[in-house]
Amino acid sequence: TSHFPLPTSHFPRSGPFGELVSRSGVPAGPGESSWDCGRKAEEKLHHSKVMAAAASTTSKRLAQDVRERAYATLLDSHKMFLANYSLREPLHLSSHQAKLAIKIGDEYSHIQMMPPPKPPLSRKRIKLANGSASTSNQDEKEKTEVKIEDVEDENMNKAIEGAVQQRAGDKRSAGALVEYKAQPAHKAGAIGGGMIQRYTAHQQLILKARSKRMKKPVWHAPWKLMRVISGHLGWVRAVAVDPTNEWFATGSGDRTIKIWDLASGTLKLTLTGHINSVTDLAVSHKYPYLFSVGNDKLVKCWDLEQNKVVRHYHGHLSGVFSCAIHPTLDLLVTGGRDSVARVWDIRTKAEAMVLGGHTNCVSALGVQGAKPQVITGSHDNTVRLWDLTKGATHATLTNHKKSVRSLLIHPKEYTFCTGAADNLKVWKCPDGVFMRNISGHAAIVNTIAINRDNVLVSGADNGTLHFWDWKSGWCFQNFKVKPQPGSLDSECGIFKMAFDMTGSRLITCEADKSIKVWKEDETATPETHPLNWKPSKRPMRGF
Repeated sequence: TSHFPLPTSHFPRSGPFGELVSRSGVPAGPGESSWDCGRKAEEKLHHSKVMAAAASTTSKRLAQDVRERAYATLLDSHKMFLANYSLREPLHLSSHQAKLAIKIGDEYSHIQMMPPPKPPLSRKRIKLANGSASTSNQDEKEKTEVKIEDVEDENMNKAIEGAVQQRAGDKRSAGALVEYKAQPAHKAGAIGGGMIQRYTAHQQLILKARSKRMKKPVWHAPWKLMRVISGHLGWVRAVAVDPTNEWFATGSGDRTIKIWDLASGTLKLTLTGHINSVTDLAVSHKYPYLFSVGNDKLVKCWDLEQNKVVRHYHGHLSGVFSCAIHPTLDLLVTGGRDSVARVWDIRTKAEAMVLGGHTNCVSALGVQGAKPQVITGSHDNTVRLWDLTKGATHATLTNHKKSVRSLLIHPKEYTFCTGAADNLKVWKCPDGVFMRNISGHAAIVNTIAINRDNVLVSGADNGTLHFWDWKSGWCFQNFKVKPQPGSLDSECGIFKMAFDMTGSRLITCEADKSIKVWKEDETATPETHPLNWKPSKRPMRGF
């Protein structure tokens, strides 16, 4: 026994029903005393504390590890990129050389083959004059002149070669981009007395500028409205003329195709089958087929002898905007919103190839028998010339700054024209060499057409028609069409146009749901409608 009282916590306690409990309140098991029960409770409490401390330590270590790794990654990025910050990328040699070659050819191609300047002969004259011995001044002059002519005739090629070498050396030492290329004397042209005709660089530029000035335009009779045809219930978006020049077809937003008599303008037939707007039409020269495309992704072939669809061409992933038939091969080319031009075999309905490369919808097509056989214009502001034998792009023209919405191939020349909101541009086949601009139609040009008399017509979204002389680019007539009664003033846009086979009738498809036929004024003469043209003093802009 002890004289000191023990704390009450050391004495066994009983529960509400008389059972033994530990200090922590945990009931004792069978055969256990309250002391054993209290020890177990203390061990359990200690274990939970140890586990909580371990968990907190682990979470702290994990957070510290994440912090250290993030810092290490940041340090590595800092070491890697800090030294190259504000520095340019390393120069790609082949790309830089190609860029320089293009710039050199563009800027200096017209002076690479210039003949050299005339070498100075004043020192030779002085030497020959001092070395000549004669009795009279007149004899001295005559002999001196004879000797000078002989020297010029004998040493002309040597003097030219020396001047060329000296000029080339000066250009190399001055860091010139273009090395002078000598032109043979027999190609430079000669004048009497054996002297070679030579122009300085300044004179050459003046001659080039003079050659670029506007040519005098050819007089054309003005055009006037001949007939207005109504019948469609939606915007008229497409037109195609029969090769026999007896009828023409139009496609509209009302999902129908109508066949009209060209002479009288009466309706002959209505074809239904599209489930969305008809956007373009093409008539075959070899078969009695009419091809139609629309915003419903469908490409249909209509047999005009049976007046029904005989073929479908499946493959486009979105709306189809344009179509054209190859003049010699049984091929159909279509282009649409899926940014590709698809080439179809007309007879087998098979997709021959896919011409991909544009980054926006293909809105204009041109097909011809000579190279390039397919030309496409797109809303990505580019024009592509395609090689059908390779199925690849032959050339890409990037001169336009706006979407290319229209394209035509000249019926007689080896050229083609593209229309956009910035300019009409004329190109030379087969490589797409830029020739000239036709400027002045300040609107969104939706369509262009040309006849064999070199009358170029452009129609715009605001209802304006411009008539141009093809050779000179002179606009001899322009006006704004009037919408038919009952239409809004804004419904005067021109979506499509085409000349008939004779070139004497112009058919326009408009936003007021009408079709207008235009013809030349037979009573007009150069006296009644004079050509109000004055030559421009400034040269035509190249780009």
